[in-house]
Amino acid sequence: MWAFIRKGDSGFSSSSTAEEVTLGIHSTSLTAIVTGASSGIGAETARVLALRGVHVIMGVIEMIDAYNVKESILKQIPTAKVDVMKLDLSSMASVHHFADEFNSTSLPLNILINNAGIFASPFMLSKDNIELQFAINYLGHFLLTSLLLDNMKKTARESKIQGRIVNVSSMGHRFTYPKGILFDKLNDPSSYNKWRAYGQSKLSNILHANELARRFKEDGVDITANSLHPGFITTNIYLHNRLLTGIKNILGPFVIRCLERFVLKNVQQGASTTCYLALHPQVSGISGKYFADNNVSETSLDGRDMDLAKKLWDFSMNLTNQK
Repeated sequence: MWAFIRKGDSGFSSSSTAEEVTLGIHSTSLTAIVTGASSGIGAETARVLALRGVHVIMGVIEMIDAYNVKESILKQIPTAKVDVMKLDLSSMASVHHFADEFNSTSLPLNILINNAGIFASPFMLSKDNIELQFAINYLGHFLLTSLLLDNMKKTARESKIQGRIVNVSSMGHRFTYPKGILFDKLNDPSSYNKWRAYGQSKLSNILHANELARRFKEDGVDITANSLHPGFITTNIYLHNRLLTGIKNILGPFVIRCLERFVLKNVQQGASTTCYLALHPQVSGISGKYFADNNVSETSLDGRDMDLAKKLWDFSMNLTNQK
């Protein structure tokens, strides 16, 4: 089926892999942070960026898994530059520690890939008493981005290389709450719906990128910010959803392989749009856009609401105790 899918304006499609969309690109002068790089599309993103010469910092909560991924990358690419750093996006203290530790290394930062996430989890609160999907999928990344921005601006200014921020969102952003974001009832268990809460967090990823892009343009900062839908992929993001993991376990590996071939994407295809946005020259200067299948796509109406983006920005600044 994948062979008959039409390529978009970029020359790539939903069947393109991360290696294919970055073929021939050499980026040995670049440094990137990839969150959630211990498994799934995050691990594949880290591998392909390292393959193209990027110095990759894996920001992860599962350190053992991350070191296994690093070891696997180094076996395949002995010259790869890969480091692992602890990052718990559900904890603002951990995000601050990660940013302080990274900034203290004096490493430049060209690319920030906000990839980590959870999917449709039961109602839980983060260490900072924030609804967990919103905290991990969005707010932790919002804070991380804020704390790394000075580094990114300095890097772009001194290197004369445009910085890139990539937010991994989802088409699930279309299935959020009726008002888009429950600003007044964010942490209210009686208002919680795990599917809509996921959509809310993914909508927030898009609005974050859009507001960043607006601010960069207004301030003349040479950094782009875009968001993307990676596709439907069987990865560990489904860990908290008993229905989906149950279906996966019942169907078994053979049926899952068939689904990956004819319906779902595999991990190599799932990481392609992220790697495309991170490295491809075609994306230079493009900012505030939403991509799917390695091409510009269209969000919901909420995803294009700049007033909502500004409101979310101010709300997030207050939640993260920033001025």
